[in-house]
Amino acid sequence: MAIPATQMRPGMIIKHNNELHAVFSVEHRTPGNLRAFIQAKLRNLRTGAMFEHRFRSPDPIERVVVDEIPMDFLYSDGDDYYFMNTENYEQTNLKAVMLGDAVEYLTSNLQIKVSFFDGVPVGIELPQTVELTVVETEPGLKSATASSVTKPAKLETGLVVQVPPFINEGERIRVDTAEGAYLSRA
Repeated sequence: MAIPATQMRPGMIIKHNNELHAVFSVEHRTPGNLRAFIQAKLRNLRTGAMFEHRFRSPDPIERVVVDEIPMDFLYSDGDDYYFMNTENYEQTNLKAVMLGDAVEYLTSNLQIKVSFFDGVPVGIELPQTVELTVVETEPGLKSATASSVTKPAKLETGLVVQVPPFINEGERIRVDTAEGAYLSRA
């Protein structure tokens, strides 16, 4: 199914140069008096190579329809990440290079969707937000209710996000998976 380049979104699987690619990021640019274009970061699903490509706004993009199966994340063993189908309890494993930055949001029993193309897993779709525990941060300040001041906090998966000063170690917070940013306490 062909869509214009302006409708391309991160997480989509597209066919580009007769190969399947996962869209990692999309940026719509309008440089001064020149024509607008779409700068996309793509990952080749066969080779795992990442590259950037520039599309003109009206360019037709061939979106590939994949089967999305709900699964639970079980555990990781080195570079292998194991998922279980919630309907028939079959297990699937994916490599860390295929998952990219998504590994920083995976916790046990997290429900996600695994994308399959011709019976082969090609990627995952994370929920909008995930709840993670803060394992390391500076001590919180009781009277700190200010807005724009932040401090770094290391989460249980190794991800580091900027949080408000009143967040302490051991607290659970909500993190936006698209931006990798703190949203609220859980």
